[in-house]
Amino acid sequence: MGALWRDDDPGEPMTFAQERCPQCGRSLTATRFDTTFRLPDETERLCFGIPGSLCEDCHQLYVDPELIDLLDLGTGRCVFAIQSDDVLQEKARAGAD
Repeated sequence: MGALWRDDDPGEPMTFAQERCPQCGRSLTATRFDTTFRLPDETERLCFGIPGSLCEDCHQLYVDPELIDLLDLGTGRCVFAIQSDDVLQEKARAGAD
């Protein structure tokens, strides 16, 4: 975990609609995540239902940079993310139909 959808490579800006991991080229899983971001002052901020994309191989979560700025997390680092319970409940309901 830890990579935000930021320009890690200044020559190659990313877009949120990207479908492949920029690190390994594998497909990303796009869903909503409950996350913990650690800020530079060592405090942590919990965010629920954050839309993002996860590479299961690299364990990197990618989040739209505009959302990161809106939530004032630009200096933070994602230290934990799990698929949101709302998403899991929706999948369970859809499977029951």
